[in-house]
Amino acid sequence: MSEKLVILSDMWGAKKGMWITSYLGYLQQYFEITYYDIQQLSNLDVAVQTTDNVHRAFVEGGIDVAVAHLLKKEKEPAHYLGFSMGGTIAWKAGLKGLPMKSLYAVSSTRVRAEVEKPDCDTTTLFGDKDVYRPALSWYDKVGVKPQLIKGFGHTMYNDDHIINKVSLDLLHLVTKPKEVKKSYVKIA
Repeated sequence: MSEKLVILSDMWGAKKGMWITSYLGYLQQYFEITYYDIQQLSNLDVAVQTTDNVHRAFVEGGIDVAVAHLLKKEKEPAHYLGFSMGGTIAWKAGLKGLPMKSLYAVSSTRVRAEVEKPDCDTTTLFGDKDVYRPALSWYDKVGVKPQLIKGFGHTMYNDDHIINKVSLDLLHLVTKPKEVKKSYVKIA
């Protein structure tokens, strides 16, 4: 039986998300995938879809609505992959008890304001030119290893090189051999 992977879109959801099909192409062979368009998950209804308007709608309540809906929908432990605002929603849901095996957050805006991480294997990936990435001191404070990709900005997740890297990282997570714990019995 394959592992479950929950994918949360960036703030544009399916409207500007053709790049997501590349991730699905790689990952659907190894995971049972559930995909959420976070505009739908948050019940966002923004008449004029500009970056500022959509972002404001998420910050002014959309994130909280999406977190609440995710907590209601997902009850079993799963791996999570979130892009930009989607990673922030998964992060916040993890802090509120969403059962997570792992979280892979790519260019996740607003996590830089968090003071703790979800209780699971947590990976963050940012481009070194992403103006929304956390300061280096944040990583130590929160307990996450920094992964910065040189030469990339915020929307790096739609680049083929990043799609390959993230997909391979996730595949490695579920295909690597499980560590066997050794137990010793002392014979008297």
